Amino acid sequence: MRAIEVCRTSVLGGHAEACGQCGFTRISYNSCRNRHCPKCQNTERAKWLERRRGELLPVEYFHVVFTVPKEIARIAFYNSEAVYGILFHAAAEALLTIARDPKHLGAEIGFFGILHTWGQNLLHHPHIHFVIPGGGIGPDLEWVSCPPGFFLPVKALSRLFRRLFLNALNKAFENGALGFIGETEELKHEPAFRNYLEPLRQSEWVVYAKKPFGGPQKALDYLGRYTHRVALSNDRILDFANGQVTFQWRDYRTKDKYRSRTMTVPAEELIRRFLIHTLPPGFQRIRYFGFMANRFRKEKLELCRQLLANPVTDLLPARSDCREPSPPPLRRCPACRAGSLIRIAIMPAYRWPQRPPDSS
Repeated sequence: MRAIEVCRTSVLGGHAEACGQCGFTRISYNSCRNRHCPKCQNTERAKWLERRRGELLPVEYFHVVFTVPKEIARIAFYNSEAVYGILFHAAAEALLTIARDPKHLGAEIGFFGILHTWGQNLLHHPHIHFVIPGGGIGPDLEWVSCPPGFFLPVKALSRLFRRLFLNALNKAFENGALGFIGETEELKHEPAFRNYLEPLRQSEWVVYAKKPFGGPQKALDYLGRYTHRVALSNDRILDFANGQVTFQWRDYRTKDKYRSRTMTVPAEELIRRFLIHTLPPGFQRIRYFGFMANRFRKEKLELCRQLLANPVTDLLPARSDCREPSPPPLRRCPACRAGSLIRIAIMPAYRWPQRPPDSS
C-alpha cells in the first residue's frame, strides 16, 4: 500500500530535465514498479504486449474462463498461494487433456492464462482467463484446426477440471499445505474437510467460453485490456468525500450486465477490498502452457507457422546481459517542440521510515 501511495512522488526520488534550447525544466519522479499499482501497470502492459506481438499465429483465438465455487474461494482466501497454484494447474491440465483426446481436437494446444481474483465489486472472486489459438499440433506433425467458432466442449472441461482440482486440494490438505483460521477453522479436522468438499463433487463448476476473438490482432487488443489489470483502476473512482468513496462497476449477473452502476463504500472498506487481491510475493499471475510453455516456445511457434504455411517471423530476442545497454533516446521538449530534454540532476529516494521534507 505504501508503494502505491508514494508512486511518482519525491519519496522515491527522481530526476530533473532541462531543454537545451528554450530552458524549459521539469521534474520526473520515479515509479514504484509494484505490480498492484494502477499507474505502473500501464507501462508494463505495453512492454508485455510488444513481446507477445511476434508470437501470434494467423488463426482464430478463443477465450475460456475457469472459476471456482464460493466454497473453494473461501478456502483460497486464507491459502492464496496454494489454491491459486492448484487453480492454474488443474485448469491447464483439463484443457491439454481434452484437446489431446481424438474425440475432440486430437492435438497439442498452446495457451496462456491470466489470474484475476476480483469481481467488479472488488469482492473475492478467483478465476483465470485463458487465451488459446484455435488449433494445435497433431500427432503426425500437422496443424489441426478447430471448427469455426467452436473450441472444446465446456461441460467436459468443467467436469475434468472439477475432478483434477478437488484431487489436488485433497492432496494439499494431506500434506499440511493448507491453513485454516477464522471462519474456516473448523475445516482443519479431516472429517469436516471431507464433508465440506463432498457436495462440490456433484455440483456443476463454472467454465465458459466467451465469443471468439477472431484474428490475432483482435486477441492482442483484448490482451491490452486484461493482462496487467489491477483490482481497481484510477478511472473507475468517481468521487471521494466525507470518508466515502464512490466507484463505477458492472453487475454481470444481470441481463443489462454492461450497464455502468455506482457503489459508495467507506474508504477503509475500499482499501480492505483492494488489499485482499494482493498476490503472494513471487507468484506468477500470467503463465504459459502446451506449445507456448517457456522452455520451447520459440521452436514450437516456428513449427506452427510452418504447418500453417505462414512465413516464420523471428520472435523478439531476449536482451542479453552481456550486451552494452543502448543510451536512452533524447526526448522532445514539450514547450518549444524543437530542443531536447537533457537530464541535469538526480534526486535520491527517501528510505522508510525516513520522511521527505515538506515540499508544499
